[in-house]
Amino acid sequence: MSPGDALIVERQGRVVTLINNDPPYNRMTLDFMDQLEVAVADLARDESAGAIVIRGAGEEHFSVGMNLKQGPEAVKRMGSFEAMLDQRLRVVAAIENLPKPVIATLYGYCLGGGLELPLGCHFRLAAAEGAKIGLPEMDLGTVPAWGGTARLTRCVGRDAALDMILRAKKISGPEALRIGLVQEVWPNAELQQRAQDLARELAAMPSSAVAGVLACVVGAGEKSLNEAIAEERRAVQATIGTPDWKEGIQAFLEKRPPRFHGD
Repeated sequence: MSPGDALIVERQGRVVTLINNDPPYNRMTLDFMDQLEVAVADLARDESAGAIVIRGAGEEHFSVGMNLKQGPEAVKRMGSFEAMLDQRLRVVAAIENLPKPVIATLYGYCLGGGLELPLGCHFRLAAAEGAKIGLPEMDLGTVPAWGGTARLTRCVGRDAALDMILRAKKISGPEALRIGLVQEVWPNAELQQRAQDLARELAAMPSSAVAGVLACVVGAGEKSLNEAIAEERRAVQATIGTPDWKEGIQAFLEKRPPRFHGD
């Protein structure tokens, strides 16, 4: 894709980086969401992609969320405001259910949809300084609309979610780490490189096993214990006999690091 596109896709080996190209605020425009929906669907089928990083263009902000000025245009293009919200819910769910890990880097403003989209990702890394992370829809007289209430609650618990949403709080990277909203915090200058390093680490894992773990863990909260264990058994069975499974066993016996991706 060209630099003029709303979404830029970069590839380095098995790592794919998706960049919201609307600096400095990286609003999640109608064009961006259209292109992101297509890209996520393509990546779900792309066996050469092992891990994905989502970030904003530039170094100032991840995203301030939806471009509110596009409301009338959304109705004209999609038929209704509800249809636009449905698409955004669909895209975040598609990211969450990808069979490969997705990493979001949170820096600068990460507000509204700029947090709800990362909540659908499997890893969130935050900047040590300058991040303002939150769901400030209360200040607009409304409620998070892209699954933010549900996913934030599952991520940080009821009390922390209520504190953030009802008070329209914008928290820092270190505070996000403290409450469990992100897995890691890094100096601003190192954040994007750390995301790439983590993506390469994850992309080097056996693909079938990674997909199985994601299916088990992402859906675990919606299943009974017995249903979750049955899902785990299906994931195990899907790996047995694959080239990566054989390589893992052989590497263990030979006391060497495994070389995966025979799939």
